[in-house]
Amino acid sequence: MELKEKVAQALTQVIDPETSLDVMRMRLVTDLNVTDDGVVSLTFIPSSPVCPLGFQLAISIQEAIKRVEGVKDIKIDVKNFVYAEQVKMALEQNK
Repeated sequence: MELKEKVAQALTQVIDPETSLDVMRMRLVTDLNVTDDGVVSLTFIPSSPVCPLGFQLAISIQEAIKRVEGVKDIKIDVKNFVYAEQVKMALEQNK
C-alpha cells in the first residue's frame, strides 16, 4: 500500500462525533498530497465556519497522520473557519 493510501485510510478513523461519519466521507479533508519523502499536506474545511469541533477534529487529523509509518512532516491548511489562524497555530505547536 502506498503512503498516500495509508494516510487516507488513517483519516477514515477520524470520526465527527456529531455525525458519526469520518472526515474523508464528509469531505472535510481535501487536497491530500503525500510526497515520496513523507511530507503530507492537506486542507481541512470544518463543516461550518463556526464548527464547535473544529479544533478537536484538526488535532485528531494531525494525530492520525502522525501514527502512519513513513510520515516525516504534516502541513495542514485550514479554510472557511473563523478560528483558522488559531487552529493553525495549535497544529504547529502540536507537531
